[in-house]
Amino acid sequence: MTVVIDSFPSSRTDYFLHYAIVAIDVIRASTTAVTAVAAGRRCIPVSSVEEALRMREQMPDCVLAGEVAGVKPEGFDLNNSPASVALRTDHQRPLVLLSSSGTKLMVQSSTCVDAYVACLRNFKATAAHLAGRHERIAILGAATRGEFREEDQLCCAWIASELFRLGHEPENRRTGNIAERWSTANVDACARGNSAAFLRRSGQTDDLDFVLAHVNDIPLAFRLAAGEILPIPIVTSFAGEKEHAGTSGSRLIA
Repeated sequence: MTVVIDSFPSSRTDYFLHYAIVAIDVIRASTTAVTAVAAGRRCIPVSSVEEALRMREQMPDCVLAGEVAGVKPEGFDLNNSPASVALRTDHQRPLVLLSSSGTKLMVQSSTCVDAYVACLRNFKATAAHLAGRHERIAILGAATRGEFREEDQLCCAWIASELFRLGHEPENRRTGNIAERWSTANVDACARGNSAAFLRRSGQTDDLDFVLAHVNDIPLAFRLAAGEILPIPIVTSFAGEKEHAGTSGSRLIA
């Protein structure tokens, strides 16, 4: 069982054909999505403003959240902001989510049989669910402006390191090097990259603070199915221990 770490878009086209995919965009799309679904909200990632507006025609009560080049598009309710999503109480309204890179990765990943969405909030739960289930796993960070950002490398490395501990092996030397470099890094490393710098310049430090303050606090894995991000259903062992908690359609995390 092997694990590869890479960024999207990648020159390798076989990931989406032969691997289980884990889509990661810590700042901010995967954190926003995980936060929304953990609160019991439906979340549908899209790859363009036009697609988001079409979804609003189909679901007039949906919340449009997103950004293009960091700027909230006209007609959207929210930016791609996990902090803002966490404050909302209208969990019955679906979230249609757009980002410059992360949701494009999610949409592409949703064509796979086995695809997941992860961030720092659920990295351990994701690794625990993946362990032993798939022969080949590709953990893909969403490249922003062609750059495999620090926060995504860190999250990919944390998941990969958990998988190595649980019996998987790195597929190549680059994966092993990334895991070795970042596996022991502190979450504060996320505050030193270009994504964090943009949030500071644009006055969106609430999202940076949110990412840094919410690590391994959601005991759930999330999968992509039929264009939507869904929590993995409850699995209870004979001893009564819950491997994962939560049921789609109800609030999962307070």
